[in-house]
Amino acid sequence: MSPTLAPIHQLAQGVRAHGPALLAGMDEPHDELMSLVWGPRFDREHALGLLARQPQAAAHTLPALLAAADHFDALHAPAQGRLRRLIVRHRALCAAGARSAVGGAPCTATEVVSA
Repeated sequence: MSPTLAPIHQLAQGVRAHGPALLAGMDEPHDELMSLVWGPRFDREHALGLLARQPQAAAHTLPALLAAADHFDALHAPAQGRLRRLIVRHRALCAAGARSAVGGAPCTATEVVSA
């Protein structure tokens, strides 16, 4: 794997493992995920707010969430931008899939983090 993509891949693995707990029940999981990484630093306050909605998962998810926040903060700006573009691309893929599927349901939190 490219050294440029390795840090993003590592973050994605964490999101796949803990994202369903963090984003469960959210109407727009892509928006929630994007809000965490929109600025130059991971939005820990918003992440903790999301986690507070899922207290049963907090003990297991909190250490990984804080590690992901530190990892994101250590990324250079171009890598952070690439991560944001990947989230936007995934949202578009989910929207296209929803339009083509019968019923047109949007991506769930599990689908957001599994791709």
